[in-house]
Amino acid sequence: MFRQPGPTGPAESMELRSHLKQGGADAGLGPHPPNFILLRSQFLMGLFDFFKPKEDKGFGVDELARRIGIEAELLRAVKPAYREFRVPKRSGGERRILAPDKNLKMVQRLILHRVLARLKSHPAAMGFERGRSIVTNALPHVGQAVVVRMDLKNFFESTKSKRVEKFFHAIGWNNEASKLLTALTTYKGSLPQGAPTSPRLANLVNVRLDSRLTGLAAKAGQRIRRWRNPATGEEIYADPPSKIHLVYTRYADDLTFSLSEDNIYAVSGIVSSARNIIEDEGYEPHLKKKFKIRRRHQQQNVTGLVTNVRVALPRAARRRLRAIEHHLRMGRPATLTPQQLAGWRSMQFMIDSQAPSS
Repeated sequence: MFRQPGPTGPAESMELRSHLKQGGADAGLGPHPPNFILLRSQFLMGLFDFFKPKEDKGFGVDELARRIGIEAELLRAVKPAYREFRVPKRSGGERRILAPDKNLKMVQRLILHRVLARLKSHPAAMGFERGRSIVTNALPHVGQAVVVRMDLKNFFESTKSKRVEKFFHAIGWNNEASKLLTALTTYKGSLPQGAPTSPRLANLVNVRLDSRLTGLAAKAGQRIRRWRNPATGEEIYADPPSKIHLVYTRYADDLTFSLSEDNIYAVSGIVSSARNIIEDEGYEPHLKKKFKIRRRHQQQNVTGLVTNVRVALPRAARRRLRAIEHHLRMGRPATLTPQQLAGWRSMQFMIDSQAPSS
């Protein structure tokens, strides 16, 4: 638009129209208006900037070497090597373990303590974190009406190297350092179960998974006004509206949800939504053998501990331990080795110290 006509407005407007129509030959601008030329040049510059390689920012290998106390060239020369073996699972089958060789394990421990140790995982991640344990994982679920447990298939193998490298980029390492850190902590495209860095990296990489599932629990715990029966489509109204207290925690590949009210539609909604989030994050849940829903009249078990009334060992384990302790006091032989008995005593001490009022 041209400016409003003034004492000389119409004449100036006509001259400008004539100049643009002729292509602005005197200015050497070609057949397009000056504003168009400017916009076109800006667009071309922006297109050039888009395809121009981005600057590789972040800490480099020299800084990584300084932090962990190994010369950069020696660090680059480390060749990851693993020994594979299998151990039996308590639930049946075998677990594949990839144990790093002596040199690699030393480097991984340095990375764990000097690069990863101070980074924060999500509060819902209870496994392999300082100050957290199977007891702190069970505590939030004490006294709940329903406990839902889900297990992830091949948890470490499903945590891919690309996600690990992306994480190292996100915390401030440049391309070379991120690739080197990834090469030193992953094997054949994923986290190796058996490396000292794998549990901690699995927690750090899955902050988004834990955040999404925690958000799901918070949203599902809002005031319930109505539920739709998925089979019939019938709408069921809560009268009066209730608020469900819903909690989520994760111990490695073991996910637990608990609800303060036994509402079949709430439970169904949590399972369905959690499955979608889990699959979107690159994992696959066990929905048969290791999928459990337990209500108040059943034994509610979270990472091996009973949570119906308080955090405790299962009744069968408590009775067996009492019998063994009695046998030892009477001078009779025990059915457990001294190491096994010491382990059970340590477990009981941990429960008493971390959940004294549960």
